[in-house]
Amino acid sequence: MSQLRCELATYPAELSDRSVAEEELAALDAMMREGLPEVPRLRSSLLLIASSLGSVSALGSSVTAVRAAIDQFGDVSHQRDHTREH
Repeated sequence: MSQLRCELATYPAELSDRSVAEEELAALDAMMREGLPEVPRLRSSLLLIASSLGSVSALGSSVTAVRAAIDQFGDVSHQRDHTREH
């Protein structure tokens, strides 16, 4: 996430939705610092970030890395829920 924030901050082209992506990255950062975040909120932020930056190929690998990090939380949450069922 920090990599994407840095790359976005230094990306030279004007992006119409840059502020949306920056706000969502800040929100993700805050959620991570507070502890185990809610997976639906993480995924919502990811969708906003991806839709804001999806056409910027130079940032694509960093967006993918954020997605992978969020997917790990989803797996942990799913495993925890599955464990409770048994």
